[in-house]
Amino acid sequence: MLMSPQKIAVSAAIQEERLINTKPLMAPSVMLLLIWMIVPLAMTLWFSVQRYNLLDPTSGGFAWFDNYEFLLTDPVLLNAIKNTVALVVGVLAATVVLGVACAVALDAPFPGRGVARLLCIAPFFIMPTVSALVWKNLLMHPVNGLFAWLFKSVGLQPIDWFANYPLTAIGIIVAWQWIPFATLILLTSLQSLDREQVEAARMDGARGWTLFWNITLPHLYRAMTIVVMIETIFLLSVFAEILVTTSGGPGEASTTLPFLIYKTALLDYDVGGASAGGVIAIILANIVAFFLVRTIAHNLER
Repeated sequence: MLMSPQKIAVSAAIQEERLINTKPLMAPSVMLLLIWMIVPLAMTLWFSVQRYNLLDPTSGGFAWFDNYEFLLTDPVLLNAIKNTVALVVGVLAATVVLGVACAVALDAPFPGRGVARLLCIAPFFIMPTVSALVWKNLLMHPVNGLFAWLFKSVGLQPIDWFANYPLTAIGIIVAWQWIPFATLILLTSLQSLDREQVEAARMDGARGWTLFWNITLPHLYRAMTIVVMIETIFLLSVFAEILVTTSGGPGEASTTLPFLIYKTALLDYDVGGASAGGVIAIILANIVAFFLVRTIAHNLER
């Protein structure tokens, strides 16, 4: 039954009045959230235009844009941005592809499926520092690691991952942590797939890859975009794995933007330069978030 224009207007007025009445109740939470966000941002902006060195606190004063000029003309910053982009893109590709594969495999009925799902999701709950230490000392160690033993058992030379391929090694560790998250989201989406549609496709002769490409994958597209957005936000701030394994080395080979900010602040004792790097990181992260949100919103409307 359709509502008359008068009833629609009255309903809208009631909803608006309820919203106005709840605003005082929402105000404390909103103010706390604003303080939580604005105060650190304001302090970062303030220190980014200051000469503030922890080794010499007396030599202060305004540096204006000297910190930004120094960072933007330093080749280390460009290298850190390249490493950050390479790490994020590589981990996203690995987690989405392997997450889809794991979700499809775990959706099929087989004995012990519940245990397999639990074991597949378990790495996501391990702390980054712990997983990085396990991979560094038990798996990727060039002498005593599991991978070295496997290489030796087939007559191959073991790989010193953190010396020869540091960024790839870190990417493997981070991807191992985030594949369970992608699997969980994609498996949840896969379980909402209309089984009647799948059966109809099978009756029409669709099997294997054809069924996956034309039915399963389009259904997972929205879930994949959500995985990409959430993971990108967190992957831009990967830090613990780098600190535990390579400390940004060898040289600057695995230095990302978050680690460069840490190094500038706590190893070079330059709080002003690190704050300027933080502002640059905020700007880049917001640019990425803007395009991600627009892309995902466009995909969700399709």
